[in-house]
Amino acid sequence: MQEAAPWWRPAAGQRLLIRGGARLQGRYPISGAKNAALPLMVAVLLTPHLVTLRNLPASLDVAVLAGLLQRLGVGLSWSAGARGLVLTACADRLRPEAIEAGLVARMRASVLLLGALLGRCGQARLPLPGGDAIGLRGIDFHLDGLRAMGATITLDQGVIEARAPQGLTGADIRLPFPSVGATENLMLAAVLARSTTTLRNAAREPEIADLARCLIGMGAAIEGLETDTLVIAGGRALVGAQHAVMPDRIELGTLACAAAATDGELLLEGGDLAALAAAGPALQAAGVEMEAGAEGVVARRAAGGLQGIDVRTAPFPGFATDLQSPVMALLTRARGASAVTEAIFEQRFRHVDELRRMGARIALRGQTAWIRGVPKLTGARLLATDVRAGAALVLAALAAEGDSLLEGLDHLDRGYDGMVAKLSGCGAALRRGDF
Repeated sequence: MQEAAPWWRPAAGQRLLIRGGARLQGRYPISGAKNAALPLMVAVLLTPHLVTLRNLPASLDVAVLAGLLQRLGVGLSWSAGARGLVLTACADRLRPEAIEAGLVARMRASVLLLGALLGRCGQARLPLPGGDAIGLRGIDFHLDGLRAMGATITLDQGVIEARAPQGLTGADIRLPFPSVGATENLMLAAVLARSTTTLRNAAREPEIADLARCLIGMGAAIEGLETDTLVIAGGRALVGAQHAVMPDRIELGTLACAAAATDGELLLEGGDLAALAAAGPALQAAGVEMEAGAEGVVARRAAGGLQGIDVRTAPFPGFATDLQSPVMALLTRARGASAVTEAIFEQRFRHVDELRRMGARIALRGQTAWIRGVPKLTGARLLATDVRAGAALVLAALAAEGDSLLEGLDHLDRGYDGMVAKLSGCGAALRRGDF
């Protein structure tokens, strides 16, 4: 992986010591969106021409995917951009059989290789992907859609074998649920398929529109961006392109919560307030004041303080599931009661026990967390169990009294570009090491 992503240097230490009580103040640069960067990197497989991606986050998931692409024969060249990393990739010598099982097991997004490799090479052999353990997250929607396009797919001893020796054919596909991953996978497959593919009940997340715009820049014909029906006219040879990854709306929402939780004020540079969709008004109702400006979004606690709210996660433009755990951390300090219902994933409350260790009052009933705000949280020894839970626990520890020790930092590394350094630059007292 070091060769594929020479910029990646695992930070020293597997624990993060966080001293609570400091108000976050200053400028916090919002990175390129991890959830957009990964499918965009997979898209380079669709053409033998040069593709340049800008504003990529320097995260572990990006490094792992770079390793997978290199094993598949993709040439990679990295440089530093004004914001984030710049990747120039060339997939003119693909080896579709050379997938590294160990790397696939480390990230969920590796399943997107199926659609791209089937579309370009007519074959793909992929171990079942890994990633966060936050729910069933089956890939049946992906596989059923690819079968509808003519692929023959078998699953044997944890390995997916997919073949379409005559190429894929466009189809009319209705997804049972607006799955982000399935929408991306089928879009990647459809751009090189014969004839037209229509994806109905498609996911509408901004990251999908970002992928579609990149593919259009490469010569694809896609209609219906930002709607639940995508029409993709396949069969066009794709060319090279340049594309900038959209800002990370999840990092934006998380850091807005952190500013309010610590009673500080942050300029979230490059952030796009509109991309928060339903989460924006929900955060405002909870007492997170946000103002959009020329440089980004200014976030602070509202004069009236933090207030309890009820939220329910939903596909875009609903409340993003990736913001559920950071918002819950914020609501532990809000006045009154809150209810947070997780309607997307089945096991996304694993951070609740960690927040309880800090003194949070949270009761779980099914898929709803009932929260009664407390006057203070107290530092504790904590374990991050997934990417977003890790960020939520950092937020809670910054707002707590005393010191917290956070383990499971590989999750933070996977999802965030330099979060510890960026927080330190805004006055946070935190240090990574083997404590």
